[in-house]
Amino acid sequence: MALTREQMAQRVARELKDGYYVNLGIGIPTLVANYVPEGMEVMLQSENGLLGMGEFPTEATIDADMINAGKQTVTARRGASIFDSAQSFAMIRGGHVDLTVLGAFEVDVQGNIASWMIPGKLVKGMGGAMDLVAGADNIIVTMTHASKDGESKLLPKCSLPLTGAGCIRKVLTDLAYLEIENGAFILRETAPGVSVEEIIEKTAGKLIVADDVKEMTF
Repeated sequence: MALTREQMAQRVARELKDGYYVNLGIGIPTLVANYVPEGMEVMLQSENGLLGMGEFPTEATIDADMINAGKQTVTARRGASIFDSAQSFAMIRGGHVDLTVLGAFEVDVQGNIASWMIPGKLVKGMGGAMDLVAGADNIIVTMTHASKDGESKLLPKCSLPLTGAGCIRKVLTDLAYLEIENGAFILRETAPGVSVEEIIEKTAGKLIVADDVKEMTF
């Protein structure tokens, strides 16, 4: 069975480490804030000018003026800092973010990512993604493995305009966790109940099945 959005966020949260500064992109990545392991000190950064995001608010704690880059209301944890977007992007461009979690339309075997434009369709645009992929060495992409029409999003070569070139090494889809090495996707983990054969069928780019593929647990 394919992972839910919440399960994808839970799996990404396992990549967090104590002391990390983490940027969460729009969409599924924002949900990671709800699954930071208890007792772990992680500072979540939003490019609109917030360092120290907490979980999403309840009705009792909501503040309409406290938003993330996707214009969702958020909370601020103790020790948070609020500043202008110029300072926020200086932090990103200066390489001070330890982990970036982004959504994408396509990723290919060379680690290229397309996440900002589909010709002829109205999408939210670039946002801070181009700065994030240029300023971070540790990036995880989260997305569905295939489109609603069943077309693979893991490709030999991206067909859409690129956000960044050769910058992606880790991809978590609703079916699998993969790494990109030497011009191929390496299958490391499968979603619960998802077969290796299904992942092979839905991966258009070169795929290598690791000898020690594991099934994710939740």
